[in-house]
Amino acid sequence: MIDLAYAMPQPSGEGGEASFLTTLLPMILVFAVFYLLLIRPQQKKAKEHQVMLRNLKKGDSVMTQGGLFGTVVALSDRVVTLEIAEKVRVRVSRAHVAGITPSTTDQNS
Repeated sequence: MIDLAYAMPQPSGEGGEASFLTTLLPMILVFAVFYLLLIRPQQKKAKEHQVMLRNLKKGDSVMTQGGLFGTVVALSDRVVTLEIAEKVRVRVSRAHVAGITPSTTDQNS
């Protein structure tokens, strides 16, 4: 067992910087891949969603994250009032509007 210890190479002071770089390089590459594949697309999608929410207006047909389809009849800073059927209105958090959909009148024609 002691022979094995003597057989191991002695650490030298010269290879310290290269060893540190080879240890750090894989971590940097993993972070870069995570950023390019996960973080950046998610930030872009969130930015597009914020722009869509800012541009909501009365008369837009929208779908909520819960799956309700309706037409915007009133807007405030935090709440959107949707008409989901004739004379049936619901209030939904503005952040939970998933997207603008083609209106039902456009689909019938």
